[in-house]
Amino acid sequence: MNPIERALGILLLLTGGRLVPATVLAERFEVSLRTIYRDIDRLIALGVPVDAERGAEGGYRLASGYIQPPVALSRNETAALLAAMALVRSSRTVPLAGELTSAEKKLLASLPKNVHGLLKDAERIVGIEPIPPDIFHAGTKAEPTEDWQKALDGFMAGILDSRRVRFEHVNPARQTVKAHDVEPYGVLFDRDLWYLAGRCVDTDLLKVYRADRVRNLEISGLFFRPDKAFSIQSLLGGAWLSQAMRRWEQEEEIAEILITPRQAKKLSADWYYRHAVFTPSEDGRILVSIPSTDRARILPLVRWLGPGAELLGPQDLRQELASELADLAALYAANAKLERSA
Repeated sequence: MNPIERALGILLLLTGGRLVPATVLAERFEVSLRTIYRDIDRLIALGVPVDAERGAEGGYRLASGYIQPPVALSRNETAALLAAMALVRSSRTVPLAGELTSAEKKLLASLPKNVHGLLKDAERIVGIEPIPPDIFHAGTKAEPTEDWQKALDGFMAGILDSRRVRFEHVNPARQTVKAHDVEPYGVLFDRDLWYLAGRCVDTDLLKVYRADRVRNLEISGLFFRPDKAFSIQSLLGGAWLSQAMRRWEQEEEIAEILITPRQAKKLSADWYYRHAVFTPSEDGRILVSIPSTDRARILPLVRWLGPGAELLGPQDLRQELASELADLAALYAANAKLERSA
């Protein structure tokens, strides 16, 4: 009997759920204990979940639920699964991408042969249009990187193992890198980006981190008890962004813009700015407070709002905008003068 045949035989003997001592396996296959130990190590290296227990009554067995019965799907169910997989693939980064590929291969192997072609032709049959770039919020654009995938995979592994994760988070606005120790709770996908939600150990606050800004993530040896009251659903609908903005208001400089009620209605439909603070002023206009003074964010916003929007502060941005608008007005005035004289 060659090693492959013996490994298959061991695998079948371990499926009963009872512990099988190494001595029994050695006698059954007429090999030494050392050979059995090597066979078990080979199975584990291949990803077979072999549980081992030491002691006089110890032995080996397969983890419960490892071998599942064949999956019986109808043709329509297979088509629905095909569409779901196409939707997942359209995301530039997904959690545990390697495991998703291996799971798909296992699923395909377990399905009837008459539906194999249907799944293999997924890209030919089902098309998913990628989310278009958000030009107005250029800071949300990010290209997939190896660090991004590692952060997403490591965070998910921390969730599954109930172990803390440590990482560095890059803040491009402040140009800083800060270390974090986090109990991972969940992940969410929003506008083509993945976000990591967890309890920050240092502040004891639930925080959300953009996965593409996480570097050098490591799973620590410290276990934690998951918060059963937490659900990632509580952060959907922009709730995570609203919570983050309230925190940023305490940490960042504030830009203030006076706008008309009509502009306020227009702005409150935006996925990002609707979470800013809108305060009615005495003259009937609305004061919008935004926890950012980033030139690349505030000036395009005021230009987009147009006449009726007044940037109150910060003063340096107000002066820059005034100078820009004066130059623009002079250009249009000169063109109008040439048209009248023509």
